[in-house]
Amino acid sequence: MNSGDIWQQFGVTTWHSRRARRLLLVMASGCLSLVAIAAVLMESGAMTPHIGWRVDSFFLRAEVDENEVLSTDVEIELENEAFTSFTVTDVSAEMPGLRLLPGKPSEATVEGNGYGQLTGRVVITDCAAVPYEPQPVRFTYETWMGTRSAEVTWDSWRLTGPEESMPIAWQRGLADKVCNDAVNPDWP
Repeated sequence: MNSGDIWQQFGVTTWHSRRARRLLLVMASGCLSLVAIAAVLMESGAMTPHIGWRVDSFFLRAEVDENEVLSTDVEIELENEAFTSFTVTDVSAEMPGLRLLPGKPSEATVEGNGYGQLTGRVVITDCAAVPYEPQPVRFTYETWMGTRSAEVTWDSWRLTGPEESMPIAWQRGLADKVCNDAVNPDWP
């Protein structure tokens, strides 16, 4: 007879393995519960908002102020694709030839599954220097978890020609429209 037989005779090994299995089951179910809760919070937009962005080019108009600074206002349409509300507090972008500044109002709160609108001011310092590759826009937003920021690259605009249309970076399309409008207000 060895020590393992003695422990088994008194039921110590059976008790120990049952307790270990129960502890392992509790830990596994706790981990699965945390993963499920995190997935629900992510999907609901409680941790990271699900935001849709869009800029309507139809309303872009060139404005030249008394200092001969070329600019335009852009209407940024916000869509909340989740249940939790968020507030966009800042929109900005800096790239060669173009800067996106906050407009008025400078922040917008969008309720869950709702829509909102924010105005940005685009200052074009050099029409030819605006990049042809899509550039990101930085959004700062607040949720119940605090303030965060994200960089988003808007979808390409379409340049339509007589036979075909081709994609063009959003900032290049915006600069072309505003610069052409400043030179020729009758530009389509």
